[in-house]
Amino acid sequence: MDNAPAYTVEATETPAEVVLSLAGLWRLGQPLPDQQKALGAVRTDRPLWVDGSQIEGWDSTLLLFLARLGRHCREQGVELRCRQMPEGVDRLLELSKARPERADAKKATHQYDFLSRLGYGATDVVYSFGDLLSFIGGASQGIARILTGRSQFRWREMGHLMSACGAEALPIVSLISFLVGVILAFVSTVQLELFGASIYVANLVGLGMARDMAAMMAAIIMAGRTGAAYAAQLGTMQVNEEIDALKTLGVPPMDLLVLPRLLALTLMMPLLAIYANFMGILGGAVTTSGISEITFAQYFYQTMDAVPIRHFVAGLIKSAVYGVLVAMAGCLHGLRCGRSAQAVGLATTSAVVSGIIWIVVACAVITVMYYAIGF
Repeated sequence: MDNAPAYTVEATETPAEVVLSLAGLWRLGQPLPDQQKALGAVRTDRPLWVDGSQIEGWDSTLLLFLARLGRHCREQGVELRCRQMPEGVDRLLELSKARPERADAKKATHQYDFLSRLGYGATDVVYSFGDLLSFIGGASQGIARILTGRSQFRWREMGHLMSACGAEALPIVSLISFLVGVILAFVSTVQLELFGASIYVANLVGLGMARDMAAMMAAIIMAGRTGAAYAAQLGTMQVNEEIDALKTLGVPPMDLLVLPRLLALTLMMPLLAIYANFMGILGGAVTTSGISEITFAQYFYQTMDAVPIRHFVAGLIKSAVYGVLVAMAGCLHGLRCGRSAQAVGLATTSAVVSGIIWIVVACAVITVMYYAIGF
């Protein structure tokens, strides 16, 4: 089989310039041209002309050859010029040169020292805090527009959103809450049986679920489920320029996209917390009655005596706050999303991490406040 190339590269030198003449068929499937021969024709004291008048056919092979040659000429400080190229070659080469550099290209390749990374991190925190304040302000203005009847809020979407973050979340909330109750009851029973006080397992499980665990576990589940979904939805709309289109039409994205999700999750979180309380206490009852002499009836009577209604109210208040924080985290990172598929993934991850952090911080702050006021 003849492996001779279907194209040729001939170099001609004059005192004023170097001419590289290309001829033949420049197409895929043929042996590659001698790139070193072309690079060897580059002279730092003379411009390089590439003549394509004898090219019979071409595809991306020719473009790749010219792109590599151009990069080598730029590195050597030599001016590269093309003449009599086939139609379309010059335009495609210009497009390849005009390709914008990725915003994160230098950041990915440049190595920063510790102080530089610390400075950039502090700057990102400041900018993120500013975005958070702007988001809170926009949400507050949106709620004011709803109350005054000047909002473009779509109430008919609330039913779908409330179902998505409420009824559809019941299976996973049931499983996690039941298992949390099982774990709390098992650990408590093993220890309290040493003192003959197994009946007080109901106190521990009931108080723990009512005040903290039910609301917190439901909120963490919603951060990974609904908060991530909000970030992915809004991030995809950002990539597809749908949010820009809404702004162009004069429709505030805050009214149409953010507030329905914020209100839906805020309203559904207390209901999920009530359900999580029931499932957690049920899990504790099943475990305690299975490994000790305490019956179902004794367990529930003890729970009702040990856990007044104010403890459930305290947990419901926390759950409403958690709902606001999870929705804010998802919508905020969705609106801040970049313009690529990778940016959507990063926004989703950031929404889940931020939501969980905010939940834990809010739990600590509210618990201290409850202690301070004796609630």
